[in-house]
Amino acid sequence: MPVVSNTSPVLILAVVGRLSLLRQQFGEIRIPSAVLEELRVGEDLPGSQSVREAMEKGWLRVEEVKDLTFVQVLQRDLDSGEAEAIALALQVKAEWTLLDEQEGRRVAKSLGFKVTGVLGILRRAWHEGELPSLQREMEELREKAGFHIGAELFADLVRESKG
Repeated sequence: MPVVSNTSPVLILAVVGRLSLLRQQFGEIRIPSAVLEELRVGEDLPGSQSVREAMEKGWLRVEEVKDLTFVQVLQRDLDSGEAEAIALALQVKAEWTLLDEQEGRRVAKSLGFKVTGVLGILRRAWHEGELPSLQREMEELREKAGFHIGAELFADLVRESKG
């Protein structure tokens, strides 16, 4: 079944050198054109080269959203990337939708999608033995990508990974 991603899971994982985890866990990832625009792959930014390579290899691919009216409705509460990602997920009957923003996750779940984000992807990779330290990976997210992780969630995940 298809998997659709918003900008942040692709960009954040690319910035910290872990974009390959998406391919390992989900195979092919589809993104809408608004996400492609937000990724700014034509610029020389952190993670851009990894994203370009994933697109060249064909496992990260752009797909156009057909129901633009639905996108406009979603944009009342969500940004363009989130709105198009959710509309595309509905269009392709996605199994998973990759989102980090709370409101986007809420909307996707209300439509029946399984949702995960950067932390869920790293947690899964750690459980599968792909990462030596979940704590170190979360620290990298904060340091290299400016990714916000609440103190309580950070502590809970560190405890889980130690226990």
